[in-house]
Amino acid sequence: SMAQKKKIAYFYDGDMGHYYYGPGHPMKPHRLKLAHHLILSYGLYRKLEVYRPHRAEAEEMTRFHSPEYIDFLRRITPDANSLLHQISLGSRSSTNQALTQQMQKFNVGEYTDCPVFDGLYEFCSMYTGASIDGACKLNARACDIAINWSGGLHHAKKSEASGFCYVNDIVIACLELLKHHPRVLYIDIDIHHGDGVEEAFYLTDRVMTVSFHKYGDFFPGTGDLKDVGVRAGKYYSVNCPLREGMDDHAYNQIFKPVIQKVMDIFDPGAIVLQCGADSLTGDRLGCFNLTLNGHSECVKFVKSFGKPTLVLGGGGYTIRNVARCWTYETAVLLDQPAVADEIPFNDYYEYYGPDYKLHLTPAPMENLNTRDTLDHCRTMILENLRMIKGAPSVQFQEVPPDFVTQDKGEDDSKAADAEKRQLDVSKTADGGGERSAHPAEFYDGDGDNMEASS
Repeated sequence: SMAQKKKIAYFYDGDMGHYYYGPGHPMKPHRLKLAHHLILSYGLYRKLEVYRPHRAEAEEMTRFHSPEYIDFLRRITPDANSLLHQISLGSRSSTNQALTQQMQKFNVGEYTDCPVFDGLYEFCSMYTGASIDGACKLNARACDIAINWSGGLHHAKKSEASGFCYVNDIVIACLELLKHHPRVLYIDIDIHHGDGVEEAFYLTDRVMTVSFHKYGDFFPGTGDLKDVGVRAGKYYSVNCPLREGMDDHAYNQIFKPVIQKVMDIFDPGAIVLQCGADSLTGDRLGCFNLTLNGHSECVKFVKSFGKPTLVLGGGGYTIRNVARCWTYETAVLLDQPAVADEIPFNDYYEYYGPDYKLHLTPAPMENLNTRDTLDHCRTMILENLRMIKGAPSVQFQEVPPDFVTQDKGEDDSKAADAEKRQLDVSKTADGGGERSAHPAEFYDGDGDNMEASS
């Protein structure tokens, strides 16, 4: 084609797939190893620039998360966890009580869906480092698209783990992109609402979050059509609540017009696309009926705008299908959608039986999304988007330095000061919202916190 070939960076660490959430837990990092091997066996890696990501440091994670929370993640181990249960109730040692209280406060450990497992902190620093590296490469214009299938953990909050997510690599990558781009667009096609990312940017117009998700009696319970952001961020959160049985045709009937309008109105400098594969047919936790065609059509459509794009993973609990999905989407990003349907032989070949085919067949289930429900959603979303007056602009002072912290030798205090310099949030429409500011609003100054405390 006449179009210039896109440069695609791909981030992968061979240790990624060795982490284990524990027996019976639906989140299996092993799926990343399956996906990587399938990408290798299709020969796609030859057209990618493959990088081993750096491990994010605590200072990088505290750009969004609270220092106490990150410190807790760094210190908690399965041993400390099991120790708690061996100690007789008589001896209430203060460290113990502190640890138990912290585990409850941060929503980690027993009775939560975020267990303490071996290497938890390394796991987080690995997938987060990869998303930061992707954002830095895009900022430096060293690639057009950056892929990190280990990232996309969209439920983590400023001070708590949620829904299998501990560190929100997406929010941290968006903050990195905001150093070079006045506006960043976040799109989420996971079956679950992208609540952690939406909440982080609920009060700003510099990041628009757009989430398509199952809504109603489904985790995390947020993401109503009516949730549109507040204050400066009013109308910059877009939610498309869907019902079960969503199929390829219906999905694209709503995805494309919404994203087209968002692009026209918001005009982002960069895009972050979360490609959770739990929206596929046959997912262990999901209830949609998408095939690789419908899911990857979203990726293809987003790519067609030619913006610097960070492509991330996310949910996905039938791991053979997760690997199929992210392999096919890697091919689509490389403009090779016609890869063979026969799964090539690889180390995990037996996972793909009995058919050993790449593509999925939809299940014979009813789509509860009717033309009427989808029309209603689309109409409401497009009306909300019309409330935005032109793309907000931002005055930049000097660009803060990149995240990556290799050359520690230099003047550390100077670096630390630079890290602290906060981004300017543009002062636009004060959307008089009724929801109080969440502590995850992390821009200091601009009279923002003043309003919050009134």
